[in-house]
Parts: sequence; C-alpha cells; structure tokens
Amino acid sequence: MTIIHLIDDGELHICGLVFGQTTESIVKATLIAAAVLAPLSLATQGAAAQTAEQAALGVVAPFYDGLNATPGKDIAGVLRQATAPEWVSCGTNDVCGAREQVIAAIVGRHKAIPDLKWEIKEVLVSGNRVTVRGEATGTPAGEFMGVPHGGKSFRLMSIDVHTIEADKLVRSYHIEDWLGAVRQLSTR
Repeated sequence: MTIIHLIDDGELHICGLVFGQTTESIVKATLIAAAVLAPLSLATQGAAAQTAEQAALGVVAPFYDGLNATPGKDIAGVLRQATAPEWVSCGTNDVCGAREQVIAAIVGRHKAIPDLKWEIKEVLVSGNRVTVRGEATGTPAGEFMGVPHGGKSFRLMSIDVHTIEADKLVRSYHIEDWLGAVRQLSTR
C-alpha cells in the first residue's frame, strides 16, 4: 500500500488526499504525513524491543528450567547446557563460585526443597546483559536454614544480572530474599 506518493506535476498524494504546491498545502501535507508515519515508526521500535527481550528469554529460560526441581531431570546437564564452561555465579560483588561448584549447590538445594520452582517475572535487556526478576516457591523437606521442618512453604523474589556471550551465560550476579523465606517458614 502506498501511503505517500509524489506526482510529476508537483502534487503530493498522502493516503488518497491531494496537495498542491502552495505553502498551506505543503504544511498540511507535512502534518498529515507526520501523523501517518509516527505510529509506523513506534510500531517498528516496539517490535525491535520485543525481539531483544524474546531473544534474551530464549537464552536465560533454560537456566531457570535448571533451577526448577523435577524428579528425574538431569539438573546438572540442563545447567551445563545453559552456561559456558567459564561461567561464574556471584552472590556478592567479590565472591563468585565456579560453574561445577554452583551446579553442585543447586542440586543440593533441590534435595532440601524437592518442589523448588523458579518463575521468570520480568526480563530487561541492555546489550549483552540480561536482568531477570524472578520468584521462587517451595516447601523444604526438613530443617532449612536453621528453621525446624514444619511443612510450610515460602515465596521469595530474586534479581539476577546475567552476562551472555554466544548464547550462554558467562557471569551471573544474583540476590535472593532467603531471609524472607526463613521468616515465612518461622511464623506460627
């Protein structure tokens, strides 16, 4: 569909309207063209933003699948697929764990919380960095972080900042509200 078309005799056609060569006609044509083209520009920008988020989600989703406890799932294999061999996971600015050390800790966490589930709530993209706001839920199978087993469940928020190279996680900074989980498990 042609929205704007310039005719050889100098007439300008915009969405079926014909404008001559007078100053008033040119101003009207410019305003109508801006009104017609602005939404198209915004739609294109929105589609590009969705594409970046969708691409990022495609890279980080397998990692979060590996955080979900499911009987019979090869958690270590899923996490190795999502991360580069040099991946490190940092719980503070200065302390990072190597890939195999972190994978072992996650497998151990699944034994302590056999129904652990992580859900991605929001994804933000900036270059090769992806920030994920997530939520974890679960019910510990026994004593957990000093809290005696009581059959209670918890829900906590997490914020992760992942650096991605070649569609693999190479570095992750993470914060989880485990203290909030302990408070929920401790209430009477």
